[in-house]
Amino acid sequence: MDNLPVIVEHGCLWSDAQRLEQGCDCTIIGMSQIKRRRLKEIEVACHPGTKVGEYVPFYFCPRSIMLYILHRGNHPDLEYREGQWPVVHLQADLKRVVEWADRTGRPWAFSDRNAGTYYTSFYADLAQLEVIDWEAVAAIDWRDPRIKEGKQAEFLVLDSFPLELVEEVGVIDTRTLSVARRIFHVADHKPLVNVHRDWYY
Repeated sequence: MDNLPVIVEHGCLWSDAQRLEQGCDCTIIGMSQIKRRRLKEIEVACHPGTKVGEYVPFYFCPRSIMLYILHRGNHPDLEYREGQWPVVHLQADLKRVVEWADRTGRPWAFSDRNAGTYYTSFYADLAQLEVIDWEAVAAIDWRDPRIKEGKQAEFLVLDSFPLELVEEVGVIDTRTLSVARRIFHVADHKPLVNVHRDWYY
């Protein structure tokens, strides 16, 4: 929620690499070691020379495993301790995003698991979406290691993601709803902002 005014002001979401380059002041909820690995070590193989941290990442589902970790707030590598309440979901249509990216020459990719792992695979062809374990993506119970891995598949867009492609913003309750709607009231693009309690733990 803290980052929404900056997103509205800039009209986009920035990748970690761009955020650092521009010196954006924002709340960070990821784990620093994993972010470093994504920025410095893991290459997006289908776009040689680029690293995961140069892309804006999306999950294919709400109720991500990362959201659960934030909700629990007890992971030793996590500095963020405010829980899931301030977290907002920005939802976009995959095919519409790919059409925009292809039209504008913006590289995109998707991974078959967490893009921050050394053994993930990357793809840049929608015909290969079948490599994603969609059963795992949709699963609510992800204790099985196979489900846990598959649920963390990601969609990636290089450098930045335009706010105009965000169709809906999901928040946890009516209190966050009023705050988010007030922030988007001044935006050029005004996505739907709704409570989606089922997107949270």
